[in-house]
Amino acid sequence: MLFNSLNFAVFVLLVFALYWFVASKNLRVQNLLLLVSSYFFYACWDWRFLFLLIFSTLLDYFTGIKMEEAKSLAFKKMWFWISIIINLGFLGVFKYYNFFASSFTEAVSQLGWQVHPWTLSIILPVGISFYTFHGLSYVIDIYKNRIKAERNFVDYSVFVSFFPLLVAGPIERATHLLPQIKQKRTFDYLKAVDGLKQILWGLFKKVVIADQCAEYANIIFDNPEAYSGSSHVLGAIFFTFQIYGDFSGYSDIALGTARLFGIELLRNFAFPYFSRDIAEFWRRWHISLSSWFRDYLYIPLGGSKGGLWMKIRNTLIIFLVSGFWHGANWTFIIWGLLNALYIMPSIIFKTNRNNLEIVAKGKMFPNLKELLSILLTFSLTVFAWIFFRANTLTHAKNYITGIFSKSLFAVPDYPGFKKSLAVMLMVMLFILIEWKGRTEQYALAGIATQKHKTVRYALYYALTIVIFIFAGKNQQFIYFQF
Repeated sequence: MLFNSLNFAVFVLLVFALYWFVASKNLRVQNLLLLVSSYFFYACWDWRFLFLLIFSTLLDYFTGIKMEEAKSLAFKKMWFWISIIINLGFLGVFKYYNFFASSFTEAVSQLGWQVHPWTLSIILPVGISFYTFHGLSYVIDIYKNRIKAERNFVDYSVFVSFFPLLVAGPIERATHLLPQIKQKRTFDYLKAVDGLKQILWGLFKKVVIADQCAEYANIIFDNPEAYSGSSHVLGAIFFTFQIYGDFSGYSDIALGTARLFGIELLRNFAFPYFSRDIAEFWRRWHISLSSWFRDYLYIPLGGSKGGLWMKIRNTLIIFLVSGFWHGANWTFIIWGLLNALYIMPSIIFKTNRNNLEIVAKGKMFPNLKELLSILLTFSLTVFAWIFFRANTLTHAKNYITGIFSKSLFAVPDYPGFKKSLAVMLMVMLFILIEWKGRTEQYALAGIATQKHKTVRYALYYALTIVIFIFAGKNQQFIYFQF
C-alpha cells in the first residue's frame, strides 16, 4: 500500500473517521485502532513478515521489563545482549547474509580456492531496518536508565509499528513518541490542516519531482556506455533530486499523516541541498538516522571527547556503518567512506559546527561566499550519489569515467532529452519554493504565511492538479528497500 496510491488515501480516511468519530473518547481504543491499522497496513506488503514484526516487538517489550526487574547487573546485561544479538541477527540474516557469503566467495577465489556457500532465496522484509532501530534504541535507553520499561503492550507496539513511520521512518525514540501515545489526544483542526498541507507537498515531491526525475536517471544509469559525459552529469543530477524528492517526500507524507492523528513525529529533512558544507548536510539529511548513530554509536565510542585520531576513527566508523545500513553492497560502503572523507577537513580543523543556522536567514538571497559553498557542497553530494545509485563498483567506475571524457562538453543525447527539459524547469521551480520556505518545517508551510489567501489557494490547487496529471505510475519509494 504505497503512500502515493488511492488505496492509501482511502485507508487513511477510514482510520481517521474511526479514530476521531468512534474512538475519540477512549485513549485505549484509539491506540488499539492504531495498532490494528498498522498491522493491516504492514500485512498489505507481505502478511508473512507481520509475524517477524510482532516477534521483534514482543522480544523488546519483554526484554525491557526483564532488564528493569533484574536483581543484578549481570542479569540486566544478559537480557540486554539477548535482545541486541537477536535483533541484529535477524537484520544480518535477512539483509546481509548473502552479501557476506558472496564477498567471502570472491575473496577466497583470489587465492585459487573454489567454495560454494549456501545462500538464502528470501526477500528483504520491508521496513526491517527501521523498526529494528526503534526497538534497539528503546532497549538501550532502558539499559542506560534513561527511561522506564513500558508495561502496556499495545502502547509499546504502536510506538514500534505506527503505520506512517513503519516502513521508512523517521526512526523514532521512545522518549519522544511513547509519551504522545500514552497522552489523551483531542482533535486539532489547525494541526490537521497543517498535516494535509505537508502531505500535499510530500506528494508533489514524490509524484512530480522524484518519479519524473527517475525516468531519465534510470535511462542514463541503466546504459551509461551509450551516452555522453554531459548526459552522465545530468543523470547524476536527476538522481540527486529523485532521491531527495522521494525520501523527503515520504517523510513529509509520514509527518503530515501522523499529525492528522494528533501525533508529532521527528523531523527528518531540513533543506539539505542548501547546506554550505558536508557537516551541515548531514545535520539536515535523514536527521533521525544521523542522530541515532550519533547517540547510540558515536558518543559511546568516545564521541569528540578524545584526541584528534579518536574523532577521525569514530567519524569513519559512523559513516561506514551508515553506508552498510543502507544496503548490502560495496557501493553503499564506498558512498559512506566518501562522505567520511568529505567531512574530515571540518573535523580536523574544527569547523564542523560553523553553519548551524539556515543559510541567508532573514535575507532573500545568499551572498557570493554562501552561494559558492552551496554549489561546492551540492557538487560533492551529487558525485557521492553516483555510488549510491550504481549497481556495482564497476558500474560506478564506468559511469564516472564517462563523465570525465571528451564528451563532457557535448550536447546531451539520451532518449527524451527535449521532454526532460520540462522536468528540469519543474525542478528549478521546486528549488525556488524550497528556498522561499527554507526557514519553516517544510517548504509549503512558508507559503501558508502569505497574507493573500488567493495566492495560497491558487498554489494548493495548482499542486493538486499537477499531482493528478503525473500520478498513475505509483513507483515504490526508494527507501523501502532499506
